[in-house]
Amino acid sequence: MTHPVSRGERHAEPVDVHLILRRETGDGPEVLLSRRIGQVAAAGLWHLPSGHLGGPWEDMVTALAREAREVPGVVIDPGDVRAAVTVRHRSPGGDARIGVFFEVRRWQGTPKVMEHRVGDAMEWFPFDALPEPMVAYCRAGSDAYRSGARMAVHFQEPGDPIAHDRTVDRLVLLPVPDTRGTVPEQAVRAFAEQAVGRITAWTDVSWARAESRVWRATGAEGGEWYVKIHQSDRFPHREVSALRGWVAGLGAAAPRLVAADFALRAVVLTAVGGRALHGRRSPARTAAADLPPHRAARRVHPPQHPAPPRR
Repeated sequence: MTHPVSRGERHAEPVDVHLILRRETGDGPEVLLSRRIGQVAAAGLWHLPSGHLGGPWEDMVTALAREAREVPGVVIDPGDVRAAVTVRHRSPGGDARIGVFFEVRRWQGTPKVMEHRVGDAMEWFPFDALPEPMVAYCRAGSDAYRSGARMAVHFQEPGDPIAHDRTVDRLVLLPVPDTRGTVPEQAVRAFAEQAVGRITAWTDVSWARAESRVWRATGAEGGEWYVKIHQSDRFPHREVSALRGWVAGLGAAAPRLVAADFALRAVVLTAVGGRALHGRRSPARTAAADLPPHRAARRVHPPQHPAPPRR
């Protein structure tokens, strides 16, 4: 749906600040969330500590420090505030806003519910096991943060739930300039996410083969897959045929085919244990590389002596 651009008064949107209070544990990083109650939007849903700017006189870091005192009751130093990600959000009702998410790893005090009128719980959760139900807007910002994106769009449609629903995921991540080419094109990302759900991180692990690409994809729930783009139309058909045939007989030692799109020349595979051998040299060839050329040739390709004559 397209909407006419207003020619009258300039469009303005509220700005929210969101606190990603992060702590490290032996099981991985955790984030602090609070649950909303009472006569507030999204009552009963989990959310990051957050709030609006007080007005044009209040900068974002000051607003974040104020919200930290008012919601979880902690004191943060402005010098410890780190910009995380900015999300432009549109609610199912059509209202839009700008959400600026900040990471803080040091604070004073013990987080606890300070505003019992609007919150009834406050807990730490692993980033790969966020609770449900959770505000979709907040979950979008959390997923964007985990992906390493600096900006994202989260435009919900009329009828979408306020709570996060993985089947109605409207998050669009915008790559930062210095990662151009390190994520697949949009069509491939959409295909992969349709197969495995929201992907929060892409790592280019391509081999040195022209026009073939491989990415390690990390999901919002902590899963890991590989997405491959083949250099010609015949290769994905070969691979899919093998994966559906003899490769399955290898059991857990082999990857499993999750999805294939021949038009995109793309396949999604499960990850398996072990380490890549691509680019490694055998001990014999490594040792040979340090020898003079004539000796290296004899080490790698020893002379073939004729068999003794029969008697």
